[in-house]
Amino acid sequence: MMISKRWAAFLVGVGVWTWVIWPRFGVAIWNDDRSFADGAPTSFLWVHAVLIVASLTIGTVVGVLGVRAWRHK
Repeated sequence: MMISKRWAAFLVGVGVWTWVIWPRFGVAIWNDDRSFADGAPTSFLWVHAVLIVASLTIGTVVGVLGVRAWRHK
């Protein structure tokens, strides 16, 4: 399947956007009072950590596909 340069750039942009937004969100979650109870991580922290890791993984895959599509042409 051929992907246009426009779509390739969009995919790269999504990957970059993911890496800009999610780490900042992770810091906010880490600093949230609900993340720890008596020094131990809570389910609030674990659920958000899983979401962040999944989103960064998906964003990385999408970004890599975009770069590969851009370089293919």
